[in-house]
Amino acid sequence: MEKLFRWVATFAVVLMLATAGLGLWLGDLHGQTDQAILRWGTVHRLSGVLAALVVVLVNSMSVTYFIGTDRWCREVVETYGLANTFVAQSKQIKRRSFPFALLGMLSVVAIVALGGAADPAAGRQGSADWVTPHLLGGLGLPAFIAVCFGVQRARIMQQQQVIEAVLVAVREVRRSRGLEVEGQSEAAEVTG
Repeated sequence: MEKLFRWVATFAVVLMLATAGLGLWLGDLHGQTDQAILRWGTVHRLSGVLAALVVVLVNSMSVTYFIGTDRWCREVVETYGLANTFVAQSKQIKRRSFPFALLGMLSVVAIVALGGAADPAAGRQGSADWVTPHLLGGLGLPAFIAVCFGVQRARIMQQQQVIEAVLVAVREVRRSRGLEVEGQSEAAEVTG
């Protein structure tokens, strides 16, 4: 999961940077009459929507991963009578990761909201007043979102360590009960 998360998070950050770069290249569209530039404004809006959707997807992947692995950990611990410390570790990692997923999603929503407020194509009065806040949000918040992704990636790696420790404990319990371990029975291991 960590590798997949790293790839999609990197893709999301690249999309945000490309969108920000396009926005910087376009500059303030208020009073702009060049149709080619205005078409690029539409591309900027659409790439912003795409980047926002990918950011939400990446954060949702993290949330889903922690919900699923926390439940798996609890069920395996109960089934094999393992120490509850595994469950406590899993829950703690999940709880420490969720705020960063939520903050990442809220940050991208903020960028989109500021962009909508600054958009001259919306025809709202006062949209020019929102250009600078959108610029600042469009440059600063992607860095914050990248930090949120980094924290979530670190938590995913911690959760994978807990999962591996649970699997080691399960193998020991299965061996002690004379059950198959990793596709081979103990008798096959002794004779093989």
